[in-house]
Parts: sequence; C-alpha cells; structure tokens
Amino acid sequence: MKYSIVLPVYNEEQNLPHLYKRVSSVMEKLNENYEVIFVNDGSFDRTPSILKELHEKNKKVKVINFSRNFGHQIAVTAGMANSSGDYLAILDGDLQDPPEILPDFFDKAKEGFDVVYAVRKKRKENFLKRSAYSLFYKILHSIADIDIPLDSGDFCVMSSRVVKAINSFPERNRFVRGFRSWVGFRQVGVEYERDKRFSGESKYGLRKMFKLAFDGIFSFSFVPLQVMFYLGSVSLFFSILGSLWAIYMRFFTTAYSRVPGFATTIILIMFVGGLQLFSMGVMGEYLRRVYDEVKQRPQYIIESKIGF
Repeated sequence: MKYSIVLPVYNEEQNLPHLYKRVSSVMEKLNENYEVIFVNDGSFDRTPSILKELHEKNKKVKVINFSRNFGHQIAVTAGMANSSGDYLAILDGDLQDPPEILPDFFDKAKEGFDVVYAVRKKRKENFLKRSAYSLFYKILHSIADIDIPLDSGDFCVMSSRVVKAINSFPERNRFVRGFRSWVGFRQVGVEYERDKRFSGESKYGLRKMFKLAFDGIFSFSFVPLQVMFYLGSVSLFFSILGSLWAIYMRFFTTAYSRVPGFATTIILIMFVGGLQLFSMGVMGEYLRRVYDEVKQRPQYIIESKIGF
C-alpha cells in the first residue's frame, strides 16, 4: 500500500459526499495504490450509513465505527493504528484542509522528509477563534520542551516509520501534532490557506478547544509547575519580609497599640488563597493525566470495521 488517508468524522453527513469526491479525485490521479480510512467518531446522524454506501461504491474506502464519541485526537489515533501505507495523510472531515494540495505534500515526502506538515498562513474563521488559536500556539511554542511549529495543525503527511513510532506511544491524552514533533526525523512545513468549513457547524466547541489546549500544554511542558515554584518562592520571600516587619512594629514601635489594618489583612488572605488555588489547579491537571494512565483503559472501543 502506497498511501493511507485518515479522515476523522463526526456528524458530517452534509460534507461526506463532497469530501469523498475531492479526496478520491486527487488520489486517483496519482496512479498509486491507496486506502481512505474514515473514522466515525460516534456519529448519530446519517454518517455511518453514508460511509457504508461509499465503501460499497469503492472498496478502497475503509470505515472504523467507534462505539461512542471518543474525540478527534483519538479518532486520528485509531486511523493511524489501522493504516498500512508507506505514507499517511491526515485531513479533517470539514474540508477546511484542501485535499488538492496533497500531491505537493507527497512530493515533499519523496524528497526525503519524514513529516510534511501544513502551516496555516491565513484562516477564514471568525476573529475570536483566530485570536484564540494564535494565542494558544504562541504560548505552546514558547513553553513546550520541544519545538512545535506555530500554526501547524494535524493536517500533514508522515512516513510509515513516523506513524509506527507515534503508534507506540501509550498516552491516553493524545496531542498528535505534539507527538509528531517529538519523534524528530526530517520535517518541513508547507504554507496554505485554510478554508471555511464547507457546511454544517464546527464540532470543536469551547470545552473541546480548552481540552486540546490543556493536553498540549500539560503533556509537553513542565513550565506550569515551574511557575508554581517561582510564585511560591516570591510569596515566601514577601512573607519573611512581612514577618520581620511585624516583629519590628510589635517590639520597637507603638503602632500595635492601634487596631491593625483590615484592608491589608484581606489583601494578604486573598493573595495567598488565590496562589494556593492556582497551584492546586495546576497540580490537579498533571495528577488527572497520571490517573488516566494508571487506569489503563483502552483509548477507544471499535463497534465495527468495514473493508479491513
């Protein structure tokens, strides 16, 4: 098998016919053996039946049906684990990633690059979403232990040895674009303009966006823990100064004959309390991920496979 195309989909009945048509049209022109792997992430619309029809129409189409919705990154993981191509491409099912530029990616890969990732030079989305993504990528790029390229999503082409390496990762909180950078090998970015969603509504709500951001930050950086240490050290330093000041005021002045300042006390309590809650929250995020790993539950449950 030369090429594997992984397409995670969730309630994409409106997009699927157009997605299949554009992907298959591009791949047929390459005159190479290929497979298109749709990962149905627990859709409850007509997505499963449409995927079955596509397989009956074209045996190169393969389908993985999850038992429920496990999330986009897990769907990508399942597609990678069940692929067999020398090169694997990952695209979203909303047609924001144009399949027509895949041949350029494959050509780059044949030049000796193990990873060819897409870099979004322009996003056709609302201002708030563009700003949120831009801020996230800048924060992640600045604090991550590895070099994760700015504005690079999951849209990419990878060689089989990179796919094999990522498939060996046991983490349950997946951040595929981070794994892709972590494995190393020769990598190159290709700029493109990200289109608007073809139809329907985005499945990435605010909660899922925050989860993706937290998975990226807490999986590839210890900076939040270091920030806790620095804040705690600064707080301890000022506490020592405050204690020395209080001792001086108590024994060497008459200020303590008056009622102590209420505002100062409240400010100190709120500062220390907020610092403690922030620190507990950061520790909780790391601890939650440790708990997920210790449980050793499977990353996903497959209800059925078609075409494998």
